[in-house]
Amino acid sequence: MKKFATALAVLALGGCATIVRGTDEQVQFMSEPSGASVQTSIGLSCPITPCTIPIPRKHEFVATFHLPDHEPQNVAVATRLAGGGAAGVAGNLLFGGVVGMALDVSNGASMDHSPNPVTVQLEPLKPVSPLIERRPLRRRAVPDS
Repeated sequence: MKKFATALAVLALGGCATIVRGTDEQVQFMSEPSGASVQTSIGLSCPITPCTIPIPRKHEFVATFHLPDHEPQNVAVATRLAGGGAAGVAGNLLFGGVVGMALDVSNGASMDHSPNPVTVQLEPLKPVSPLIERRPLRRRAVPDS
């Protein structure tokens, strides 16, 4: 009976980070000026900043900010092992939850996105200079030699 209770406890603890932290993270997007749209390289978007998108913890991506009359801006968002995620993995190791540890690593539950929040300073488009009127070049007469 004692072995059964131990096995049950190990199974219950399997995937500690998955249970405690979940597989998605709320990533915030902010721009100055606000009101930009954001498109991610993984197909998620929001129409106007500031906004928050739940993003799978295991996905790294590029966020592209667009605002009329401003230069678009790209920000690479990476994943890194989180403090809480590392504790979950360590908990799996301590209690023999190899299956839980594998689950946490494979679904990204032990990861966080960086940077979060994703913040940009959007620059206005540079004014286009007016077209300069070009006149045909005059050819100089070359004396015959």
